[in-house]
Amino acid sequence: MTDPMILTVAPNGAYKRRTEYPHVPQTPEQLAQEAQRCLQAGAAMLHLHVREADGGHSLDVGHYRAALAAVRAAVGQAMVLQVTTEAAGRYQPPAQMAMVRELRPEAVSVGLREIDRPETGDAALADFFGWLVRERVMTQVILYDVADLRRWQALRSAGTVPDAPWFLLFVLGRYSAGQTSSPHDLLPFVQAHTGGEPWAMCAFGASEHACAVTAAALGGHVRVGFENNLLLKDGRPAADNAALVAQAAEAARCLGRPLATAEQLRERFMPA
Repeated sequence: MTDPMILTVAPNGAYKRRTEYPHVPQTPEQLAQEAQRCLQAGAAMLHLHVREADGGHSLDVGHYRAALAAVRAAVGQAMVLQVTTEAAGRYQPPAQMAMVRELRPEAVSVGLREIDRPETGDAALADFFGWLVRERVMTQVILYDVADLRRWQALRSAGTVPDAPWFLLFVLGRYSAGQTSSPHDLLPFVQAHTGGEPWAMCAFGASEHACAVTAAALGGHVRVGFENNLLLKDGRPAADNAALVAQAAEAARCLGRPLATAEQLRERFMPA
């Protein structure tokens, strides 16, 4: 049977502000409304960032709890809610890991290069990943290039990262000129990926949809949204995140791939 495609939406990110992009959701209420629309369009997981009152990036546990409560009230259990540990130039590994331990979220994304620092050390890294496994937190590991993927593989081989149902995210275009991406950027990741973990991609810039179609065709999963791109496949501004989700959902249907449900994600990545 064809592997159902996991379609995730990243509706806001750490940097885009409503003063520049009026449709980027920031408050708990705005995130809840956007989540409802994206669920109807086909997304099974929401990757959310929370903001301070001035719109700046935050890892505040109280802000997260308020946003998660609002979104959960809007969508029930029909979406997996994933928080981020992104540093965005404001946070260091101890604070990033402490936030996750205090919040105990259903799902989290972790940028490997952000927490795998010399000052962290392998012992603390092993303790953190071990805690994620014991707490059954669905964890997506963010990898920005093949060097990140090789480091992940080394940590797995050394036993620093235990065996578990990890989920990888290959990021295209984050460190390219002008933060633009191409479907070709996915190929080095796919060729170097030998560990067998399921993977998804996100892509910066106007080629997001082309990259998503390529990932879906190669058996991967897809994350779209205003965090990385504001444009439809024809170059017009997207009215909301749901429009980007709908494009990706239609591509999956054209490829004969059903869309995964939140229940299927929980069964796959958070087994009892």
